[in-house]
Order: sequence, then structure tokens, then C-alpha cells
Amino acid sequence: MIRYLYADQLDQLPDLKTAMFLDRAQQFQARLGWQVQVDVNGFETDEYDAMNPLYVIWQLPDGTHGGSMRFLPTTGPVMVNDHFGDLTGGVQITSPLIWEVTRFCVSPKVKVTGRVSAALILAGAELGQGFHLNHAVGVFDARMVRIYRALGWAPDITGTRGDGPDAISVGLWDFQAPPFDKLCARAGLCREVSQNWFSRAFQI
Repeated sequence: MIRYLYADQLDQLPDLKTAMFLDRAQQFQARLGWQVQVDVNGFETDEYDAMNPLYVIWQLPDGTHGGSMRFLPTTGPVMVNDHFGDLTGGVQITSPLIWEVTRFCVSPKVKVTGRVSAALILAGAELGQGFHLNHAVGVFDARMVRIYRALGWAPDITGTRGDGPDAISVGLWDFQAPPFDKLCARAGLCREVSQNWFSRAFQI
């Protein structure tokens, strides 16, 4: 199932929290070789985790982490403005209607990664519509471009650095008309279930 949790709620579900940050270390440092910070507990965290972001998390039946991503409004500090200004031509992306999405992660325990990835993207679309946002913005590598296309909702790429597998891009997802039918089919979920998870999280 999908959980929508702000950082200050994570301690209510310690097994989920621990597994998420451990899985992030496994994916971003061990497997992808990113220059990220891993603490003495084996957690991969950065300064944006301290800003009370909203996490969208696929929770496995045992209560641990199956996949996740992180959202922050661009009215505050975000990675695209702080570290990737060259991809936007130096333009600051700042709007209460645009949130940044980062740290897309799927647990190595997950067997059918495509379904979990699609469920996370579907949940992001629910978040965008439920919060009446216009767009999500994200920075991603060439590997993720292929994944987003396969899932059925690729972002509009607005800037790229590098070529081939080393390319880094910034892109926007339009929340006005997400392809819900396609995402639900990829995730193996019906829209009603997806909407209910969002509604229960925010008591809407």
C-alpha cells in the first residue's frame, strides 16, 4: 500500500523509516555509485530530509519499505535550484504550485519493480491533483528517462547536461491531466484504491 508521510511522522513507523533509508543507501551509494552521505546507521540522508519533506512510500506487507520518493515545495530550498542551476539556464524554479520530487528508490527486496515504480508514480499524480499543483520538477539521469517512458508518464525535459548514459536532465510532470488509466494498469491497481490511500492520509 501507499503511505504519504511527512518526515516528522516517520518515527511512528520505525521499521518503515529504517528500511527506507537503508534501501536508499543500497541503491544510491552501493549500486549506482553516487557521492551521497551514509551515516553510522547505514542511512542515506541529506539536508533536504531535515526540511520535513513529504515522502510517498510503498509499504510492503511486513511493514517495511518497498519503494519511495520525496517531495518538497519549490518555495523553499530544493536540489534543482541549489545544485543544478546549469540545467535551468540559471532560472530559479520557485512556485507554490510546483513541487520537487527526488530520491526515487525501489527496494532490492521487491520482485516486480515495474509495478512498485508505477504505483509510486501514480501516487505522485494523486498528490499533484489532490494538492492542486501545476507541476512536479525533478533532476534525473538517462536511466530514469527510460523508466519513466516505460511506466507511461515521462516528464517534459527542459534541460540536459552530458550525453548518453551520463546525461543528467531536468524535467516537468504536468499535473493537469496525468495518464491515470495507464498508470493504474502498469501498477495493477484500480483508481479507487489509489484515491482512497491519498484521502485517508490527508483526511479529505
